[in-house]
Order: sequence, then C-alpha cells, then structure tokens
Amino acid sequence: MKDQAEALRRRLNNMSKLRKMKALAVVSGKGGVGKSNFSLNFAISLCRKGYKVLLFDMDVGMGNIDILLGKSSKYTIVDFFDKKESLNNVVMEGPENLHYIAGGTGLNRLFKLDKDMIEKFTEEFSAVLNAYDYVIFDMGAGVTEETLQLILSVDEIILVTTPEPTSITDGYAMLKHIHMQNEKVPFLVVVNRTIEKNDGLITFNRLNSVTKKFLRRELKLLGMIPDDKSVRIAVANQTPFVLTTKSLTSKALVELTERYEQENFNEMQSSNAIQFVSKLKRFLFER
Repeated sequence: MKDQAEALRRRLNNMSKLRKMKALAVVSGKGGVGKSNFSLNFAISLCRKGYKVLLFDMDVGMGNIDILLGKSSKYTIVDFFDKKESLNNVVMEGPENLHYIAGGTGLNRLFKLDKDMIEKFTEEFSAVLNAYDYVIFDMGAGVTEETLQLILSVDEIILVTTPEPTSITDGYAMLKHIHMQNEKVPFLVVVNRTIEKNDGLITFNRLNSVTKKFLRRELKLLGMIPDDKSVRIAVANQTPFVLTTKSLTSKALVELTERYEQENFNEMQSSNAIQFVSKLKRFLFER
C-alpha cells in the first residue's frame, strides 16, 4: 500500500494540469420518482451547453439509461469485468454527443472486486474521465454500504424527490445516511413532478427545515420540474423529453441547467480525474 500511495502521489504531481471535471451522484430515497429520466435529460442539457459529459448508469440490476434512449448497447460495464473489454469500448455515444456507460445485472461486482481488478478499473477509469467536464452517476434508489463508497467520492449529490410525503421522508433518510459519513459534500435538491410551483417550494422547505433542525445542514434547491404528460409520451417513445418537446417540463429542465451552470452553487473547486478516482479507490480499498 505504501508503494501504491507513492505512485499515486507521483501521478497527481504529473497530472496537475489535467482538465477540471466535476463528479455528481444523482440519488433518490425511493424508486419511481423519475431519477434516471432526470439524470439523462440533465446530462443531455449540459451537453447542449457545450460540456463533455459521461453518464454512468449505476442502478444495480435495474439499469435503464439505454432503454430510455431507445438503444441496445453493444457493451455494458459487465463486459469490462467479465469479458475483459476495455473501458473505452464500453463507453457508448448518445444524442448531443452524450457519452454513457450502460449498467448491467452484474454491476454490483464493482464493489466486490479484488485489489487487482480495482487497480485495473480505477486506472482505466481515470484515463477515460480526462476527456470530460462532468461525470454523472445515476445511482439506484436508496443506498447500500457498497454504493455509499462511490457516493462519498463525488463532488456534489443531487437528490431527486417528489411532493409525495413518502418520497420526502425517504429522501431525508438518504441524506441523513450520507451526512453521517460526510458532513461536507454539498446536497442539491430537485423536486420532480410538481403540479403547481408552490408544490415544489413547499416540498423543498419541508425537507430543508428537517435537515437544518436535525443535521444542521442547509440544502440548495437546484430546481423544480412540473408533472407533464409529454414526459410519459417521451418515455414511451424512448426519446429524451428535452430533445423533443417545448413543454413546461422541457423548459424547466433547461432553466435548471442554466441555473446550475451560472450559480455553481457551492463554488467548490472541481476535481481532476485522478483526484476523483483516488478518492474512489480509497473508499474501495477501505471497505
């Protein structure tokens, strides 16, 4: 481990001028809140702003990014582990120059690898990430001790919730679990499927008041996305709604992206690829 640490320090010194990138994890306390659909359309919206984005489907056993895109991916991340496919080949291309890594039923193996495979994955992953401004991990609903390792490595966490009381309660439980491990990682909130604007504000204020009271944490409202039948039509047609409609939902997503771009919320310095992967490696090795 001492030799590995020394080698990592040398790489950090040599790669200090790498492209700055930001790693985000999109999470939810429960399923069915539109998390993956948000992740996909948010990623595409960033691409349309000229950013280079990699979307990594981490929904273990339930990966559906390629389904939402209407694609049958030639490779998934499972091919990297089981068939020794290079990580570069596993990266697929979507609309608006979006790049993505499809999930698979064996994706949970990422957290059950021996140290040699962790080294191989992190080395190839750091090389791949050098090409991107953002890497967005679409996490599965809830959190496990295994997926927590990755969540704790990112720069920002986006919680997707809805005005439903169970969604708010489960969302708070998710944030609390993460907070107990890391009190500094920024929490951004997206309130999805709002009927009226006040629904989103009320939902956020409820969640924020609880986190301030019990966790002493201030949340940031990233945006609100209204409920709209155009989203259901887009999902049925396997086409991202931000590309096909001029609906209120599409407009809200674009405005949310612009707000994220302009405010940069926490004003936190982005990582470069090697810094992010070194954090991820530390959590994987310490599991």
